[in-house]
Amino acid sequence: MYRLIQAARSMHCPVLRHAQCMAVAFGFVCLFSMSSAAYAADDRSPLVVVSTAQTDTVIKQVPLTGTVTSARVAQLSSEVSGLVRQVKVEVGDAVETGAALLELDREIEQLTLEALQASTRQARAELADSKRRYEDARVLRKQKSISENELRLLEAEVEVDGSTQKRQLAEERRQQARVARHTLRAPFNGVISERLTETGEWIAPGEAVLTLVAVDRLRIEFRVPQEFFNRINPQSTLSVTLDALPDRVFDASIDAIVPVSDFSSRTFLVHAAVDTGEVQMTPGMSVHGKLSLTTGRQGVVVSRDAILRYPDGRVTVWVIEPGSEPPTVTEKRVTTGHSFDGLITIREGIEAGDVIIVRGNEALQEGQQVRIQRSE
Repeated sequence: MYRLIQAARSMHCPVLRHAQCMAVAFGFVCLFSMSSAAYAADDRSPLVVVSTAQTDTVIKQVPLTGTVTSARVAQLSSEVSGLVRQVKVEVGDAVETGAALLELDREIEQLTLEALQASTRQARAELADSKRRYEDARVLRKQKSISENELRLLEAEVEVDGSTQKRQLAEERRQQARVARHTLRAPFNGVISERLTETGEWIAPGEAVLTLVAVDRLRIEFRVPQEFFNRINPQSTLSVTLDALPDRVFDASIDAIVPVSDFSSRTFLVHAAVDTGEVQMTPGMSVHGKLSLTTGRQGVVVSRDAILRYPDGRVTVWVIEPGSEPPTVTEKRVTTGHSFDGLITIREGIEAGDVIIVRGNEALQEGQQVRIQRSE
């Protein structure tokens, strides 16, 4: 073709000009096609979201399982023995401090009280009479109508009658207390969780008849492995999730660390408080927690979304090749450590400053070109 064009040019052939125009047009078409193909190829490059691996303090998160409990749980019993006349509450009833919960038969005790009240009234009357006679004797003594000895005898009688009245009053109050103890009352606000007796049963002092649980001061009890005893303190952070609301996470604070290890489970007890706002908790609810403990070490951390795990046990991340333009990716095998707060530590495989792909890494190929979007 080139020789044909040269020959035509030498003969000033009109075909030359036509061939030259066609060649130029063909060249522009090829150039446009190549540019369009390159643009289309670039447009088809996968879009990935990246972040930078950073050095941070390594946190160890310990998973825990706990239970919502009450700070006050009482097994209620009567102070006196007797026959149950009436149980005034049912399981689930909310009661206030001082509310009557159970009544024992008090007929005999009430009769004893009435007899003592009568004796008290008698003693009071005898004391009043002896006082009157003593005052009369004092007048007669001034008139020297009676002897000094008779006056002193009347004075002693007043003392004896006064002591008798005090003894009767004490007996009466003691019996009133016994009668009052035939009514079992709530020692604090709470909810009845167990009813262990029924009308007509005979109960003895110290025998549990009702269980009362306070619901105004709830806490969470966790059993923590003893290996973390020296690393936990009231400033350690703790997040909890109620099984009743698995999608909500609440921040909790450590109230108390009970320094007694359970030898059977090798754990110690931690009490935590949590403010759930409008969410109601009840004693007995199951709770899952994450205890965050500072390891005191620095390490490379990346987003947990960057990690790919394969069935053969390999763990990898995709990184952007340093200085590549357009950006290309390479897969690196890594060794992971603790995970916390959506991050995971990398022990081996990458370094701080490497650009890591955190989204769009599911179907990448080695050396593939990508378009980059930075994570927020």
